[in-house]
Amino acid sequence: MISSNDFRPGVSIELDGSVWRVVEFLHVKPGKGSAFVRTKLKNAQSGSVVERTFRAGETVPQANLEKSTMQHTYKEGDQYVFMDMETYEEGQLSAAQIGDRVKYLKEGMEVNVVKWGEQVLEVELPNSVTLEVTQADPGVKGDTATGGTKPAIVETGAQVMVPLFISVGEKIKIDTRNDTYLGREQS
Repeated sequence: MISSNDFRPGVSIELDGSVWRVVEFLHVKPGKGSAFVRTKLKNAQSGSVVERTFRAGETVPQANLEKSTMQHTYKEGDQYVFMDMETYEEGQLSAAQIGDRVKYLKEGMEVNVVKWGEQVLEVELPNSVTLEVTQADPGVKGDTATGGTKPAIVETGAQVMVPLFISVGEKIKIDTRNDTYLGREQS
């Protein structure tokens, strides 16, 4: 159990049979009446966001989440096979369970898999990945770092906007949280 006074962004709670993450909270103490906590909660399974108000000090069950480090070993059909780095057991996840970050997943990559009971809530990729550019318009003399951007396809099939001077075969660093180009990988 966790008190509503202890809510912070990222705290996971159980409400109505599902897991919710606190996105925002505001502790309000009106001049008249008792204090309350106004929150914005995001459903970990569906992604829907709701606003909910709790009395100050009200207790709610804290979600018991389990995080394990797994390595993506290979893809079998539409299933991605992962190996638990502690027990060496293999498990399969679908692209729907992994979410939109599947576009940056490559073999040998270690990820954190967050589970609630037996249900996979999310797959956390590293904040940045290094991938090779497989398709991009050719660079032209005069293209500079401050010019514009162009679309490029990386080895996993994801499309990223990169500076005009990036060419096919280069390894680039990408921020997986917001799909942005971070720079060239130093060799």
